[in-house]
Amino acid sequence: MPHFIIEYTDNIKEEARIQELLKKINDVLISKNIFPVGGIRSRAIELHNYCIADDSHDDAFVHASLKIGAGRSEEIKQATCNEIFNVMKDHFAHLYQHRYLALSLELNEFSEAGTYKLNNIHTRYKKANASDNK
Repeated sequence: MPHFIIEYTDNIKEEARIQELLKKINDVLISKNIFPVGGIRSRAIELHNYCIADDSHDDAFVHASLKIGAGRSEEIKQATCNEIFNVMKDHFAHLYQHRYLALSLELNEFSEAGTYKLNNIHTRYKKANASDNK
């Protein structure tokens, strides 16, 4: 954990630079130094079927979910979400100025009791940290 998932309407695909956004979000999550790097996942789902408002315009949206395990303070959660949402607003500022666009972010926190995980990516970062400390 954490997992960052965005859904975006296909009518912004050409201008959205989604892969660039995912990298920016991972950089934010890594910089916080509170999430294990090997557990960070960011992904995007392009939506082809959607209806926005009364469906009379070529409206667009980007909705993001940040899923984290329980145990972080309210201050950490709020600061992380604020920083991520600011990155999203900055990333989509040009689109927002030139078309109708809705941006949203939600935080989902769940207990470890409800998750099952198997991940050997963590070992790469543990090894790297061990060699850095020598």
